[in-house]
Amino acid sequence: MGTKDRGPLTEPMFYVLMSFLRQDMCGTEITEFVERRTRGRVKLGPGTLYTLLAKFQDEGFIQETEVDGRKRTYRLTDKGRQAYREELDRLRACVLDGEEEER
Repeated sequence: MGTKDRGPLTEPMFYVLMSFLRQDMCGTEITEFVERRTRGRVKLGPGTLYTLLAKFQDEGFIQETEVDGRKRTYRLTDKGRQAYREELDRLRACVLDGEEEER
């Protein structure tokens, strides 16, 4: 299911998917990545993060790759990468529209 079927990603959703672009990550690493990447603008509480991870697993955007006690590591799937790219394209189009309108 792409963004055309599901609608746009929320900002936390977008950054969680972004966190997987270069490597597999666990919840703590995702939270740190998002806070660092957004310079603290987006903060993920555990409830939000684990709800998103479950949703992304259900949608086939990520898959669990390792379980070590309570630590679970995930990776981005091709479907998740496609959803991320579709949202990135949508956001770029929004920025272009805004910039053109300001001229």
